[in-house]
Amino acid sequence: MAPLAFFNHPDVATVQARLFGVAVRSRETTDRIQAIKEQLKDELYRFIEKFRLEVIIPENILAIPMHVPLGLAMTEVIAETGLPTIAHHHDFAWERERFVVSSVKDYLRSSFPGGLSGVEHVVINSMAQKELARRCSLSSVIIPNILDYEAPPPGIDDYNRDLRREIGLRDEDFFILQPTRVVQRKGIEHAIELVRRLKDSRAKLVLSHPAGDEGNAYMAMLRDRIADAGIDVRFIAGRVGETRGTTATGQKIYTLFDVYPHADLVTYPSHFEGFGNAFLEAIYFGKPVVVNAYAVYARDIDPLGFKTVGMSQLVTSDTVGQVRLVLHDRALREDWARTNFALGLKYFSYAVARRKLAARLANLFGESV
Repeated sequence: MAPLAFFNHPDVATVQARLFGVAVRSRETTDRIQAIKEQLKDELYRFIEKFRLEVIIPENILAIPMHVPLGLAMTEVIAETGLPTIAHHHDFAWERERFVVSSVKDYLRSSFPGGLSGVEHVVINSMAQKELARRCSLSSVIIPNILDYEAPPPGIDDYNRDLRREIGLRDEDFFILQPTRVVQRKGIEHAIELVRRLKDSRAKLVLSHPAGDEGNAYMAMLRDRIADAGIDVRFIAGRVGETRGTTATGQKIYTLFDVYPHADLVTYPSHFEGFGNAFLEAIYFGKPVVVNAYAVYARDIDPLGFKTVGMSQLVTSDTVGQVRLVLHDRALREDWARTNFALGLKYFSYAVARRKLAARLANLFGESV
């Protein structure tokens, strides 16, 4: 383990807080960045030697500058070792407003994503591919986000059977799940508006995740919207974790995959997404989805033929009518579930990633791989 590799490590967070929103950094800040970078390089070299690595796959650390010293360390290790590298990019600095004003533009040019030879660049959507080429003159291939559609989705079992009761929902309630972090780009105000306009006391909006890394102002705004709308919203982030377990007070902790089987509808009204993990999860579990036509969805996902309740930045009467229909028509839900699962298996399964990753390795090592 290398604690300094975590972007929320206190030493890293202190440095990161000085880098964005300002145009100039101090010499002290530069020295601290370099000191952390050198420590991380030592850790990377130890890891490479211990496991005799033959290829490196940096996961997003050469894309979004959440941890500038780590990106610099990885870039230098790649340059010094010449190890074949597949850099997997999920989101870039230019896609986030908070990184626009920066005192580390020199570091961003050198390492986020940088331009080293012997590096295969992989992105998750066609817009990122075009922007990477335009901004950095780097070619890339698209490997979209994936899910294990070859395996059947887990369902309701003895452990999670009581989840509805535990969060205060009745069997007859409509469990409307918003399975994302609470950050502004998720457009959760649209989910609130949808539930308000349903005008059905059985409609309960359930938020499964906490606020993200962008402060608490958005959460405060949502709470005001909820109060104004007079709807029933359950915040269950304290009961949802990576693994099953118990809280400090002895309450059950469920996983997100315990939550999905209970949902009647999934809302995904994001303004912007790098791809759409929650969308893939919802169709994996056979749940109808309300999805806003964010740019990547409109360009890369919607043309594939998924059956959803679509919206375009507004909750219209048509949106509300379609949601009412899908909530009350079991045969329609089942038809959508079959169609969507088949499309997920075809386009976003592990098999798709295996084929595309094999091609990248062949580029690095030759056709014998």
